[in-house]
Amino acid sequence: MAVYDSRDTRYKTPFGAVAAGEEVRILFPVEKTRLPEGVFLVARGVLNARIPLEIAEEDEGHLFFSCRFSPPVPGIVYYRFEIKTAAGFLFVGRDEEGKARIRDWLPEWQLTVFQQDYVTPDWLKGGVVYHIFADRFAREENDRKPRYGYLKPWYEDVEVHNSDGSYAADDFFGGNARGILSRLDYLESLGVTAIYLSPVFESSSNHRYDTGDYTKIDSLFGTEEEFKEMVAACGAKGIGIILDGVFNHTGADSLYFNKFSRYPGAGAYQGKESPYFDWFTFGADREDYMCWWGVKSVPTVKRDCTSFQDFIAAPGGIIDRWNACGISGWRLDVADELSSDFIEKIRIAVKRGNPERVLIGEVWEDASTKVSYSQSRSYLFGKELDGVMNYPFRTSILNYIKNCDAYTFAAEIGNIIENYPKQALDCSFSMIGSHDTVRAINALSDAVPPHDEEGKKHFFLSPRMLSAARKRLMLAASLQYFLPGVPSLYYGDETALQGYADPLNRRTYPWGKEDNQVLDFYRFLGNLRKKNRDCFVSRAFLHVFGSAVCVIRDKLALYVNPSEESVPVPRTKDILTGAMIAELPPLSLAISFRDP
Repeated sequence: MAVYDSRDTRYKTPFGAVAAGEEVRILFPVEKTRLPEGVFLVARGVLNARIPLEIAEEDEGHLFFSCRFSPPVPGIVYYRFEIKTAAGFLFVGRDEEGKARIRDWLPEWQLTVFQQDYVTPDWLKGGVVYHIFADRFAREENDRKPRYGYLKPWYEDVEVHNSDGSYAADDFFGGNARGILSRLDYLESLGVTAIYLSPVFESSSNHRYDTGDYTKIDSLFGTEEEFKEMVAACGAKGIGIILDGVFNHTGADSLYFNKFSRYPGAGAYQGKESPYFDWFTFGADREDYMCWWGVKSVPTVKRDCTSFQDFIAAPGGIIDRWNACGISGWRLDVADELSSDFIEKIRIAVKRGNPERVLIGEVWEDASTKVSYSQSRSYLFGKELDGVMNYPFRTSILNYIKNCDAYTFAAEIGNIIENYPKQALDCSFSMIGSHDTVRAINALSDAVPPHDEEGKKHFFLSPRMLSAARKRLMLAASLQYFLPGVPSLYYGDETALQGYADPLNRRTYPWGKEDNQVLDFYRFLGNLRKKNRDCFVSRAFLHVFGSAVCVIRDKLALYVNPSEESVPVPRTKDILTGAMIAELPPLSLAISFRDP
């Protein structure tokens, strides 16, 4: 039986998101037995219309009604159908797979509309991003010490709290620019084409999300010259550097706020005489100030503070300063907290002089319909971001690998593929771990860790649990690398580094103690993408075989079975083993070449 399916180009063309003014063609099948007298498409959003459809064709059992329309401006169109019969109207909405169902109060279809001139950087597409937490990836020894806090030996564990129970993030391991330089051959072996680097500007903490001075590289990480040398050396190997832009808040210990009087001159904390006073929001006294999520070490900058926005994004500002060092783009921390006007200014600054610089936003939900501060966001319509950190993919991958529900996985992934403009999806970071999440190997295990932080610090997976989690990790990684977007590999995940929530997910990279089985698999995936880059910018197709899923990217097909039972699949040759297979064993995967 023919059923309208928004993901099938027989029924809706073009697939997915469209440009403003682009024609959308709809073909809507109705069973003849329903005796339809007419069909209407009912749209709301940036297109408000009730569009009649006309009979275009028929077969033995169906009438096919069609219409064409062009959304006039960027935004979201929501639409449904109504079938007129002698007995009244039948209301048609979508199921979780995008297919039509006749029932009241079903969800509508979503059509994302972007600007006609919306283009995103090609250099990032089809590549591999390596996410480095700057203090913990690699250190080339020198005599430098942190400005505050203390430096630890590389293989000591992280601190989870001080003796009084507080957490100061003041234990440093000294990861630095020259350390990254010393590991470029390693990154090349993983197929890395970009490094997403956590904040490197002067700060008092090991994470550096509490910026002290935007104009300076933190002295523990390196000098400005060493930073430039690192950027140039990475560029020579085809690896772009994406910096972390923390523009929602500064550090309390900063040139701009100066709560502890460690910087010369008056910060906002000192009073209204400070040139930075208007950047921040104070209450009845100077201890009563707005800060991010109540964390007093990171006072929030006013969302509408034009002087701060100019400091960051105007010509000659902070973004221009670091762009001039040859970086390839920026990632915006907590993009939801930044106003749309500010993000538009940032985009202009990032692209100034080089439109191929990329701008990625930290967004945890579906970015096409994200609402923050009671406002619908316009991240992916053409004036703001090139892509986002694709956390919905992470959630779907981890849930699928653990729960084996292939239909739900395919539906969730299909929603994002359909909702995001392809040029944005191709630049978005596909991930299974980051500095803000539990380590992937832990998230994929069945272990139940202790509740307290000190207990979690000393808890590690048993050999049996680790063996099972390692298999799951390789299945999850294969999906991460095959789904649309750019896989963002969080340093250490490629060697099954363990750790629960921050700061345990920020342990140092275990040089010389790697899990080589997992590491070799990540190398295989990275080099598969490098050799077949065109495949990974083609449209992705997902197929379900029981608990198994197949992801097709042009001439490549990935089959994944996370269940404890064998699953029949189409006969194919697995390039991992060289064997012909007709079923996938439990907790296994296969990759094959196919006729595109």
